[in-house]
Formats: sequence, structure tokens, C-alpha cells
Amino acid sequence: MGLAGILPDTKDPKPRETESHDVPGKPAELSIDDFHERADRYLAEVLQRLEEAQEKDPGIEVDFSAGVLEVTAQQNTFVLNKQPPNKQIWLSSPISGPKRFDWVVAQEGIDFKEGGGVGDWIYVRDGSSLTEILRKELGIDVSVDDEVPR
Repeated sequence: MGLAGILPDTKDPKPRETESHDVPGKPAELSIDDFHERADRYLAEVLQRLEEAQEKDPGIEVDFSAGVLEVTAQQNTFVLNKQPPNKQIWLSSPISGPKRFDWVVAQEGIDFKEGGGVGDWIYVRDGSSLTEILRKELGIDVSVDDEVPR
């Protein structure tokens, strides 16, 4: 005897296919010096891209002091800053909310130098990329690392 489905006229319903989810990798083990180097390089590029955007749109305000980058655009305020004790970059966004990003290496292999690979600042709870969030919410394109294309 077949199994009845939820609807009276269905028998032996096909099981639902499982959804594949890209699970973010775990945070890379960075020395504090490597963290500062990567985070400073990333934030410097974010600042540069925001200043370029500011030249085109005077409604964008950018302030960078004491390691805190504050951006006001379209009456929204975003804050980015390094958190050295956690080796994270934190973002406060009025659109996507607060997030804490770790450096995650997505690909490693013989084509990459040891400890290299393709990485990004990733919010490990949901796999979101800081680079993608900045692209969507602020319209800036940031290169993550020398080995990551823009």
C-alpha cells in the first residue's frame, strides 16, 4: 500500500530535494600582525573607493579617524572598524544590521602560496561577504586581496 501525500489525490509523493548551502569556512588563523596588515589594506581601499564616490556625489560624507570609518550616504550612517582582540572587522549597517567579519580563506591549493588562497571578510553566521555587502549597500567595489579579482 502506498503512502498518502498531503493532498488526498497524491500517493507516494517524491521527497523534497535537499537544498545545498554553501557553508562558510572557518576563520583563518592569523597572527595579529597579519590581521592588521589585511584589515588595514582592506579598510584603506574601502576609504579610497568611498572618497572616489564622494567626488561624484557630494551627498556622501566620509570620516576616518582613530581606526573608525564612518560613512553617511542617503541619510544612512554606516560604521566600519577593526576589532584586533577578535581579529575581526565590524560593520554597523542601517540596512543589513550589525555584523562581525572574520578573514576566511575559501580556496587553498598548489596554485596559491602557503597560507594564501582566495579569501574574504566573511560573517561566519550566515556566510555573507563584507565585500558584497559594501557593493550592494554603498555601491563600491573593493578588492579583497592581491589574489582576488575585483
